[in-house]
Amino acid sequence: MYRYLLFYKPYNVLSQFTDTDEIKAGKETNCRRRTLKDYIPVPSVYPVGRLDGDSEGLLLLTDDGHLQHRLSNPRFGHPRTYWVQVERIPDENALRRLREGVIIQNYSTRPALVNLLSAEPCLPPRDPPIRFRKNVPTSWLEMTLKEGRNRQVRRMTASVGFPTLRLIRVAIGHLRLEGLTPGEWRDLTSAELEQLRQRS
Repeated sequence: MYRYLLFYKPYNVLSQFTDTDEIKAGKETNCRRRTLKDYIPVPSVYPVGRLDGDSEGLLLLTDDGHLQHRLSNPRFGHPRTYWVQVERIPDENALRRLREGVIIQNYSTRPALVNLLSAEPCLPPRDPPIRFRKNVPTSWLEMTLKEGRNRQVRRMTASVGFPTLRLIRVAIGHLRLEGLTPGEWRDLTSAELEQLRQRS
């Protein structure tokens, strides 16, 4: 029987079970980075895609290699939704550019769904908190992408002049972060799993 888990990855946790930099160094350091192994005691599951250490939010883990391949491959275009706190308040021109696609590292991003949220979303505080700059407002975007290149959201918002301060993945397709707190995980329900198989 395959396992399918949802995990709320906290800030500053690697999206892998071992710290490969520590292995390369050949010794354990005093400032060992936290990994999935610190939270998930289920053997042989692996994350579908990844989140950078400084990003938070939803990870799907499974030992179902076929499903993992289909969800990870950009060719299948599975949507991922993020709440993104940025410096200042993006104008309509910046939002339009993000929606249509921007050039990052000689690559044009695919069209995305991007909306300016009217209020700050209800989220647990980050540990450590972000650094605020006096006299510089912040705002929140909801961004849904169908691709996931390295640090793509951060590079996209920076390219239109609004650097990312905090990044939380809140959905992978129909799977949502609600009901989990940072560091918690659970198995998918049978209904969630059935829907996931139908869409993949």
